[in-house]
Amino acid sequence: MAKFEAVKKITVTEQILDQIATLITSGELKPGEQLPNERELAIQLGVTRGRVREALRALSLVGMITIKAGEGSFVSRVEAPLPGETIVWMFHNELHRLDEVFAARKLIESEVYFVAAECMSREELDEANRMLHEFASRCHNGEPEQLLDMLDKLDLYVAERCGNRIFAKLMQTVVHLRRETNLRLLAVPGAARNGAEGRIRVLKAMRTGDPAKTRTAVERFFASSLEFLQSIGK
Repeated sequence: MAKFEAVKKITVTEQILDQIATLITSGELKPGEQLPNERELAIQLGVTRGRVREALRALSLVGMITIKAGEGSFVSRVEAPLPGETIVWMFHNELHRLDEVFAARKLIESEVYFVAAECMSREELDEANRMLHEFASRCHNGEPEQLLDMLDKLDLYVAERCGNRIFAKLMQTVVHLRRETNLRLLAVPGAARNGAEGRIRVLKAMRTGDPAKTRTAVERFFASSLEFLQSIGK
């Protein structure tokens, strides 16, 4: 016989959150538009300011609104990145499963670069190349956190120019998921240089305009990365 679970009660805070989120996703509240202040919202909704505050914080946590001290709450713009702490919280149980993180990276980063190869202009590829060579020049004496920030900036730059907003958001997610692992990895001698060389090959392939060459270079990059990870893990 089928078993049924008790229906969960929807709290006042959840009702407020759902109502505001619906107005945002439907487009009735536009990106950049300011919401009424807590007092006004509480009056309109017939609830306490404390409940409104809880709902606004939850909406801020998932990146739907931005709360600015002394100014108020604003609907996040489309390009606004999801807060890093939100991503880490969402995936906190998976962050230490290195094989799963690596698999997710390979899937998302590969697709971003494949698509970007067809969309990026010569000038944009030149800028990505400049960013990469700046990273390569600091491989021997840069601090892991500084090097990782440079890599993140490069990957986000490419993702933002791939012509697909969802891919760009997914890259933002990957950047946060891989951070802890990559910080440890970049402290290992040779890791930064290995990463630079792989990305240089990828950008060279992208500049040819040949999708097959780009795909081969990206696959080679991840194969090399996996070999490096396995070698230092022994």
